Amino acid sequence: MADPVLQPAPAHASAKARVRLAFHRAAATYDRAAQVQREVCARLEAFATAHACRRPVARVLDAGCGTGHALARLAALHPGAQVLALDFAPGMLARVNGHACICGDLERLPLAGGCIDALWSSLALQWCAPQRALGEIARVLAPGGSAWIATLGPHTLHELREAFHAVDRAAHVIDFHPPQTWRAAAEAAGLAVRTLERAPAWALAADLRSLLAGIKAIGAHSVGPAPRAPLGRAAWRTLEARYETRRRPDGLLPATYDVILLAVEKPL
Repeated sequence: MADPVLQPAPAHASAKARVRLAFHRAAATYDRAAQVQREVCARLEAFATAHACRRPVARVLDAGCGTGHALARLAALHPGAQVLALDFAPGMLARVNGHACICGDLERLPLAGGCIDALWSSLALQWCAPQRALGEIARVLAPGGSAWIATLGPHTLHELREAFHAVDRAAHVIDFHPPQTWRAAAEAAGLAVRTLERAPAWALAADLRSLLAGIKAIGAHSVGPAPRAPLGRAAWRTLEARYETRRRPDGLLPATYDVILLAVEKPL
């Protein structure tokens, strides 16, 4: 296993620091619970293949690599290229084997400008400010380099958001950015948008506790400006009853992931 390369950490808002800690702590349970993440990874592989980099690829970066599931896919897509693994959660990087690891923030990539030929990011940029993240991607890409991004849109976990409205008006589900925001951020960074697609994916479980446990197991449960006390029994019963109206004909409860796929290129 490659030792993570620890980089100086920039100043973060407390919410982002809590997201980082949540993913760090979830490293041991992530792979068992990441069914949707694996599905999106497969979609992104097909997407990257269809919109391949139009320059030779000597170095490719997995930006937000998690436990490293996509690294073998990237090596197969770009034989002979150096594959770099970057994540902001040290616990995730500790589970990556056989690749150079970099612990860093997608909004402040610890890489030289123009050093990356191709960049892949699967379900990581939704935790970032689009303008900052796309600006950094534009900076590190070499001219003619490509980036393939899977992120989440505002319809993500809409069932949970609507069920919580029966309990209170607090923000229990993060508001992710719409596709037009990602397109505008890419263009503002000087990147050419080759294509943008949007299609949902679903996590499924037999009951609400299992559904929420799956979300927690991948680390994606840190929402809002500060941690909250657990729901009381009455509030939990209200939440369960409201979510029950979402049960599918096959008997399972769904949680929607509003998946956005974006292919961009740095002009020559």
